[in-house]
Amino acid sequence: MAGGPSTPALVEAAARAGALGFLAAGYKTPEAIAAEVETLRATGVPYGVNVFVPLAAPADPAPLEQYRERLRSEADRYGVELPPLRLADDDAFDAKVRLLVRAAPPYVSFAFGVPPRSAVDALRAAGSQVLVTVTTAEEARQALACAPDALIAQAASAGGHASTTSPAAHDPDTKAVDVLGAVRAELPVVAAGGVGEAGDVRALLAAGAVAVQCGTAFLLADEAGTRPAHRAALIAGGRETVVTRAFTGHPARALRNRFTDTYADAPLGYPAVHHLTAAIRAAAAGRDDAEALNLWAGTGYAQARPGPVAEIVRRLQRDR
Repeated sequence: MAGGPSTPALVEAAARAGALGFLAAGYKTPEAIAAEVETLRATGVPYGVNVFVPLAAPADPAPLEQYRERLRSEADRYGVELPPLRLADDDAFDAKVRLLVRAAPPYVSFAFGVPPRSAVDALRAAGSQVLVTVTTAEEARQALACAPDALIAQAASAGGHASTTSPAAHDPDTKAVDVLGAVRAELPVVAAGGVGEAGDVRALLAAGAVAVQCGTAFLLADEAGTRPAHRAALIAGGRETVVTRAFTGHPARALRNRFTDTYADAPLGYPAVHHLTAAIRAAAAGRDDAEALNLWAGTGYAQARPGPVAEIVRRLQRDR
């Protein structure tokens, strides 16, 4: 839920409703995260912070240069400038880890890869419980080497980015119960992906998950910072979801729109593609134009409903 939907108000409301919310650290400066963490610390509620693990820069920039040229028509359409190709960006990873070691939030989770063992050790020593998101049994094996407290088994049915370390080999059809079974380990495992209603939660808990992680279900929450055009598209329904690289260069599940159709063959290359399309997406959002927005959504998005976080949590917990 990076990029806007995750807010301190949403995280606090989730905690007060009996769930555990995570702040998204992705795309934010360490200073912005520090301010949000301080806001949550003042509330006294439990919370977590999610951090992106940097991905290696693409070995061959040629496909990305070609994609940049293809995007010129989009830049013209929305009246923005295409930035130069930016191959590497670690999203201030080290600075964010140092900040979180000092702040010691109750939970820290990692996505996009396995963090260094030194980072995990430092966070655990500070008092945080650490979770690492994986999508396959092999990724789970790799994650165990950094000694986290738990794993998050994320299926391709989840909305937004796939937390895979092998984006070229990403399977777009995995379901949460299958990934949960594949990554079983001596550690607790949280299940994620495609959860839209209470029955989905019950099924994953019965299958052995210690908890269930939801994202799309909360995009329409009153406390979420979801863009108006994104909200409107989710509420209107009628769109299928697709796994696309068009917006960021990394597999991510979104509502199908003009952009996902036009650039279905977009190259791999996160975060380079993310930076190339950022101004286009921002301009589209300013026009409430959903056809060039990354409308992240999981396969269960049709069950999402507007309302306060507390009501959404109650609906997902119903009859447990």
